[in-house]
Amino acid sequence: MVPRQRLAQAFDELLQPGRFKDYGPNGLQVEGRATVQRIVSGVTASRALIESAIADGADTLVVHHGLFWRGQDGRVTGWMKQRLALLLAHDINLFAFHLPLDAHPELGNNAQLGRILGLRTTGRFGEQELGFLGERSEGGGFASPQALAGHVRQVLGREVTLVEGAAGPVERIGWCTGGAQGYFEDAIRAGVQAFLTGEISEPQAHYARECGVSFLACGHHATERYGAPALAGHVAAMLGLEHRFINVDNPA
Repeated sequence: MVPRQRLAQAFDELLQPGRFKDYGPNGLQVEGRATVQRIVSGVTASRALIESAIADGADTLVVHHGLFWRGQDGRVTGWMKQRLALLLAHDINLFAFHLPLDAHPELGNNAQLGRILGLRTTGRFGEQELGFLGERSEGGGFASPQALAGHVRQVLGREVTLVEGAAGPVERIGWCTGGAQGYFEDAIRAGVQAFLTGEISEPQAHYARECGVSFLACGHHATERYGAPALAGHVAAMLGLEHRFINVDNPA
């Protein structure tokens, strides 16, 4: 067991959340036990994840999507009351890291997505340098946008929405997990041939066709389920704590 403050310090040293302009608070969002022993990580602090953490005997939750966001209704009613009531009743700490977890060069969502897709990072782009640039680790690129989409589909185990740009091989790839469709124009300016993210909105289909850069929407949850366990697992091993990742599936 270690003091909660030591765990918080380890997270802050790794992620340096103070460097980021974010949409909500990073770090400890709900205070639980003063000492920690067992961490459960997950993507979102949903009621299903909290209930699973309770059943698993966790004293600490580490997630990418926490409970509090800029501009939300501040009343503790409905789903918010249910989630908070469970955390408080079982004295569970909730740590949430949003953009700092996306950005970390080794443990973050983008770095981990690149790793499992077999992509080698060559640079960064976009606001706060959240977007990653890279190429296929084994070289040679992908024979076509369809080949890239098929590879992503197989690795992530879900359907991929592909809007094709130019035909031909794809070697220069950009990616940013989650709801980063707004980064597409920055990725185009960075010279990519294809861009991967979680979601697509109406304008991106037109940009892809008009600029000749393929756009792949691979699922918000599917692209962001690797950073939280990588972070929590790393810190747990460093501090001698127990850790388990619980995946609460989400089709979005």
